[in-house]
Amino acid sequence: MTPSTRRLSGPRLARLPAVLLLAVTGGCFSPDASPAVPVPGPPAEEAALCRALDKELPTTVAGHDRSDPEPGSALTAGWGDAAIVLRCGVPRPERMSDPQADAVDVDGVNWLVEERDSGPRFTTTYREAYVEVTLDERFRHDIGPLADFAAPVADTVPPSL
Repeated sequence: MTPSTRRLSGPRLARLPAVLLLAVTGGCFSPDASPAVPVPGPPAEEAALCRALDKELPTTVAGHDRSDPEPGSALTAGWGDAAIVLRCGVPRPERMSDPQADAVDVDGVNWLVEERDSGPRFTTTYREAYVEVTLDERFRHDIGPLADFAAPVADTVPPSL
């Protein structure tokens, strides 16, 4: 939308259709718009692993169809209405240095577990690129979606030495 210097008031404002008035006062929103997700900036070697992972990711995870976030990138992927978001090539989480940190192994892929108000975040450990998966609150006590990522991660992101 472009800014306008024209002001609407009085009878002119009353003639605007309710939908247009709602869009003007509530901001513009498109139900088809993908959520914005920061794209990681890994070194070239990690980015290459992430591009390979992107090609192997499933089209459906936990009953949600793939719907990638904006801006489009081979380093990010999403399913559902941002219920599940994957970012590849993220920095090593600080929490990974904590010996008390929780982790879970899902089909041979180890994940650091971080609880957040918006839902859990999981980051692969012992891999040449860090893969992060965030789940919204619907998955607060459900690691099931990680099973859909285990084979693609294991096949494309080698263990670190």
